[in-house]
Amino acid sequence: MDLYDRLTARHMKVTEMPEWSNYLLKKWEETFVSHLNDEEKESIFLHSDRYSCGFLWHVFSYERTDRFVGEKAKQYFQKQSKKECFVFYQLKDDVLLLKNASGIRMEDLRDEEDVYIVDKEFTWTYVQTHDSGEFGPYFTHK
Repeated sequence: MDLYDRLTARHMKVTEMPEWSNYLLKKWEETFVSHLNDEEKESIFLHSDRYSCGFLWHVFSYERTDRFVGEKAKQYFQKQSKKECFVFYQLKDDVLLLKNASGIRMEDLRDEEDVYIVDKEFTWTYVQTHDSGEFGPYFTHK
């Protein structure tokens, strides 16, 4: 069962919006990584290059911004008001818009990798990486 199915089975209103993927990734970078210049972004492999597959969450793992990690990140995410949220991914075009998303739980995300969740206004973000045992999950406010 994928994330869409898990959320709709719990009566959450979920809209698929794959055409928004590039826009949301760009907006996430503009919102949460704008304090870094191009050279700094390159130094943490923010984007794909010949040495490493880039991930936006590297801004957290390379400690280039304030963030909460692990259990603390999960706690902050759970405490957030989640009226409307976007859920999107680094490596695939799946995008979900969740309405009345306050019921989203950690177990809903158990199989998700490199998933980014933001409120509709981009005031906070929660990121679960493909290697959450070592890196993440992460949470930060704008």
